[in-house]
Amino acid sequence: MTIWPRVALTVLLAVVLVFLLPYGRLAPDGRAPLAEPVPPRVTVPSGFFTGSDEAGVRRIAGVEEWLGGASLTVGHTYLPGDRWSNIEGHPALFEPWARWKAARPGRLFVLNVPLLDRNEEGLSDAEVRAGLRRGAAGEFDGHFRTLGERLVTYGLADAVLVLGWEMNGTTYAHRCGPDPERWKAYWRRVVAELRAVPGQRFRFDFTPSRGLDAVPWPRCYPGDDVVDVIGLDAYDQPAGLSFEEQVTEPYGLDFHVRFAAEHGKPVSFPEWGLFRNGDNPAYVRGMLDWFARHRPLYQTFTDYCPHGVWECAANPASGEVVRGAFGASARP
Repeated sequence: MTIWPRVALTVLLAVVLVFLLPYGRLAPDGRAPLAEPVPPRVTVPSGFFTGSDEAGVRRIAGVEEWLGGASLTVGHTYLPGDRWSNIEGHPALFEPWARWKAARPGRLFVLNVPLLDRNEEGLSDAEVRAGLRRGAAGEFDGHFRTLGERLVTYGLADAVLVLGWEMNGTTYAHRCGPDPERWKAYWRRVVAELRAVPGQRFRFDFTPSRGLDAVPWPRCYPGDDVVDVIGLDAYDQPAGLSFEEQVTEPYGLDFHVRFAAEHGKPVSFPEWGLFRNGDNPAYVRGMLDWFARHRPLYQTFTDYCPHGVWECAANPASGEVVRGAFGASARP
């Protein structure tokens, strides 16, 4: 080969490299680019949980800026479950969220509601059974009536209420396992009480945690007439479980969407985030792709360590995937 064909070939290869490098890295043999997976753009109603109080509401603007100007349309918070007076709600919690929701049309307010007091105090199964029995008999009706009235008063009449979340586990006193039949009867009573509040337009979200946990969560399902949304809290756990296995495991992601379709309900993801597998962008891409395929009513990312990517510096690779999905350009 003479020198001129060699020069032409070199120039041609350089041009090819210039066009290929922005889209991926070269394979080891140099013949083709290995494109980095690109997460789908987030187009479903989305939020970041950054705290329950007024400071948490203010942090939403910081997350939006970090995401490159994306608009978060879901505000998600929790009622304290320590005592009944807090489960009834109070101005310090509702006022900031009411202002946030009213500031822009189309925003959605999601509220997790404990079904029993002393909810995180490690109550025994016997104590939980007693509480469920009392609730199913109507002893706590007045607390939920007060909650519903206060939500309407503060302009939150169309809230999505996540009642007794993660009931298939053992973390909370409002768990289902000690008495599933009483649990379902209690849920039905709470929904009836809240639906009786004048002016309400509440939707009720039944949200177990992903997988088997302590009890198969369909055993806790209280009925299509008292459930509007079927959610799933889906953290990256246990250690070593791939996203693909999270899809196919018993009572996992695939079971969830099929169960909801069989019952004619939309799905939601009130909580998801990193956990037992550290900074795991493959899991984050998997979840974002799942949202794109199955179009949940809403999804909210839990943003504190070890789950988060904005407030938690331990997960930078996952953070870049999240920012890319919301359309932000990479920043240092």
